[in-house]
Amino acid sequence: MDLPISLPFSPMLAKAVKAMPQGEVLYEPKWDGFRCVVFRDGDEVELSSRGEKPLTRYFPELVEAVKRELPERCVVDGEIVMRQGTRLDFDCLQQRIHPAASRITLLSEQTPASFVAFDLLALGDESLLEQPLGERRRRLVEALASVRAPVHVTPASDSYEQALRWFDEFEGAGLDGVLAKPLDAPYQQDKRVLFKIKHERTADCVVAGFRWHKSGPIVGSLLLGLYNAEGVLQHVGVAASFTMKRRAELVEELKPYRMDDYAGHPWEGWARQTESTADRMPGAVSRWTGKKDLSWVALRPELVVEVAYEAMEGDRFRHTARFRRWRTDRTPESCTYEQLEEPVAYDLDDILGGPNP
Repeated sequence: MDLPISLPFSPMLAKAVKAMPQGEVLYEPKWDGFRCVVFRDGDEVELSSRGEKPLTRYFPELVEAVKRELPERCVVDGEIVMRQGTRLDFDCLQQRIHPAASRITLLSEQTPASFVAFDLLALGDESLLEQPLGERRRRLVEALASVRAPVHVTPASDSYEQALRWFDEFEGAGLDGVLAKPLDAPYQQDKRVLFKIKHERTADCVVAGFRWHKSGPIVGSLLLGLYNAEGVLQHVGVAASFTMKRRAELVEELKPYRMDDYAGHPWEGWARQTESTADRMPGAVSRWTGKKDLSWVALRPELVVEVAYEAMEGDRFRHTARFRRWRTDRTPESCTYEQLEEPVAYDLDDILGGPNP
């Protein structure tokens, strides 16, 4: 490729804040997908992830869409998303990270992905990295004025009131919150100069196991469960926001609840899994981490913990939950899905401007 910006490339990042910033900022919906910087030089296309890993082979339909819709030579920052009906589906998107080319081809036809562009980094021989965001946004809208699905340009606004409405409404379409971007900021690779405002809620969960920390015999994460309507304890995610001192303390706190083996544990059937599954059970191999050790230690499901979480994806927490406190006043059986807040539905077409053809 002969572009003014080259690979590897680390995208600009955002830091979490509690309140919506005001002032000279541009607000955008926060898309829930895979961060992707698209490099196009004629028929050459590369899709690069936030971690600088290549995504190109996993999304052949987007490679073709980029050739059809984007300028001949450009670098565009954005997000790969997957839609199911009227909302985004991150679980479905994750299934695309698969080693088998035949499987990727099938999924690209059955559940095609979309690309939402939100920043223009280069056009032709011109790098725009030093240009302020306001100018880059103007150039993006101009350069991508005629794009069609599955390529989209994200909505943006300088209205604080509009941003508050987006924060309240767009979660119902599976979006992740709102981004606030300083209008005068140049593009700064791998720097957290943007601001993200995300939903945070709390839930009481059963602690049914834990994983060891990669650094040694201290707790890495707690495995969390919620009871479904049939009374079955479902694995709902992990909590892992601990200091090293707290991780060591947890070893002793959890010791009385440790089980010698998995016999009789609600997740006994998952304990010896070696293949990744759609249910992402506790022992499953991650599509992203490959052979990383995800073995776990079973605990009697008697402890209840309050955790903070941002959103649900199907029957699981979308991101790692954050430990808040032990709930000795709650019984494990009271930790059900019914306690969770459900966002009001919102049609994704009202954000993107229409369904994919």
